[in-house]
Amino acid sequence: MTVKLVATDLDGTLLNNSKRFDYQRFTALLDQMDALEMKLVVATGNHLDQIKQYFSSVDPTRLLYISSNGAMVSDNEDILYERPVSKTQIKKVVDWNASTKAKMENLIILSGAKAAYVSNHATPEMIQAVSQFYPRVEQVDKLVEVDDDILVMELIWPENANVKEYVKELRQTFGEELHTTGSGFGSVSILAAHTDKSTGLKALSDIYGIQPDEMAAFGDNSNDLEMLRYVGHPYVMPNAEAFMHERIPATAVADNEHDGVLATIERLIEQENQKK
Repeated sequence: MTVKLVATDLDGTLLNNSKRFDYQRFTALLDQMDALEMKLVVATGNHLDQIKQYFSSVDPTRLLYISSNGAMVSDNEDILYERPVSKTQIKKVVDWNASTKAKMENLIILSGAKAAYVSNHATPEMIQAVSQFYPRVEQVDKLVEVDDDILVMELIWPENANVKEYVKELRQTFGEELHTTGSGFGSVSILAAHTDKSTGLKALSDIYGIQPDEMAAFGDNSNDLEMLRYVGHPYVMPNAEAFMHERIPATAVADNEHDGVLATIERLIEQENQKK
């Protein structure tokens, strides 16, 4: 089956540990993909503004974006699909956190279409840390009154916290009303129900008429699993934890420190050219 779309996660996947990748090689790869009418999709938990900073040296019209773990799909100009969390659901999560985790002093970030929002109680150190992942951060009096489409609620836990237990607890509390997933770096992402990277790919499938078995995807963490299970050609990074390899057998040809995504796409392109 011809591969017509390739989706890649960023952290631990396309990006190396210095948050970079081989831009020259990437641009050459886009040229080869264009010749095959193959689309490149960046699929990540990052906010769209942050994604575009990573690709500032690349022509943005050549990419599609699944941001905020699937809550938004866009091209360079337009939002193609969006699934925000409701204000009622935000209030429920804020109340749950205040009643059960207040003593832990964890941080809640509302990632919206316009900016990221944190409480006025957040310290300057917290704001600086959040700004590494969200270019626009605003402090507000009440999170439940933010005037924006909130795509993801991020709960950031203290160091050494057992994030998997919090994910389990949130899932037990909210059931099918919300989608909860670990995002790495001690954080938990809470999205609208049935929202993940695979729903972003489903939206692109509907728009462009590309079927799942015509898609390839790369990932390294639990928030990539739905995407990897959705596509016909899934690849786990060699640097991923063991549980990822247990669930997805195919592995990229190299890890994120050695441009494993780019090397594997080059192999896919070679295979596609051999079919001609």
